[in-house]
Amino acid sequence: MYTKNFVNPCPDWATALLNGFSQVLLLRNPLCGLCCLLAILLTAPNLVGGALLGALAGLLTAQRRGYDRADRQAGLYCYNGVLIGILISAVLPWSAILPPLIIAAGGLSSMLTHQWRKRGGKLLIAYTAPFVLLGWAALLLTEPSANGYVEADPVYALLRGVGQIFLLDKPMAGLLIVIGMYFANPYAATWALIGSAIGGGVALLAGETQAAWLGLHGFNAALAALAFSRQGEKPWVTLLAIACALLLQPLFNLLPIAGLTAPFVTACWLMHLGNHLVQLNQRRNAPRLHS
Repeated sequence: MYTKNFVNPCPDWATALLNGFSQVLLLRNPLCGLCCLLAILLTAPNLVGGALLGALAGLLTAQRRGYDRADRQAGLYCYNGVLIGILISAVLPWSAILPPLIIAAGGLSSMLTHQWRKRGGKLLIAYTAPFVLLGWAALLLTEPSANGYVEADPVYALLRGVGQIFLLDKPMAGLLIVIGMYFANPYAATWALIGSAIGGGVALLAGETQAAWLGLHGFNAALAALAFSRQGEKPWVTLLAIACALLLQPLFNLLPIAGLTAPFVTACWLMHLGNHLVQLNQRRNAPRLHS
């Protein structure tokens, strides 16, 4: 519901913000969100201000515009702000304009999320699409930077694949996020690790060793695994989502800027579209089966 009055604040702002951090992983759990916040604070303290500012801007915008209170409390209008705040803080040098830019982007992400939730239906779910669009705009303002060199360690690569969901490349960040996911949903957390492992393995087979060790092929697969495993889908459906995200990643790698989480979002949309077409076909054939 939309209203122009500043009414119905969230009953617990801290919980709403922490839920926003956990919603990056498509989970709602304040303890999980706290682990994600700690991951940023302990491994990339220069990014934590942007993450919090983006989340707060998203929440305040949603409250000011009168979006559904339960959705605000669940963190659904914060998580894209978290990601865009981290990205802007990571790629743009500090200046006086940086905080207002993060606030504007966080607020805009909240409005985009609301419109997506209204118009996207069950096929074009918002996921992190608002972050992708705003993130691409931010990346167009910056010079592309080369990825760093990291040691070849499968365990670290597995954890980096999870940490890269928050644009973090330290194994400790991935470990803290994994711990948070296990607090929220152990089954989905296990699938996220499986997705990260499959993504890293595919990158190694393709000869992209540094991308594999950095976890750059793991995070979209991990997100796709989270999107479907948390819904209790059959394992083959989750595996198909992982495969779809990995197949799309090379296409987005052709862009002059980073694809961010676009492979994950597109893979989920294709999965939902495929399921919708199957259901339509079943409904059309149902009368014939009974005749």
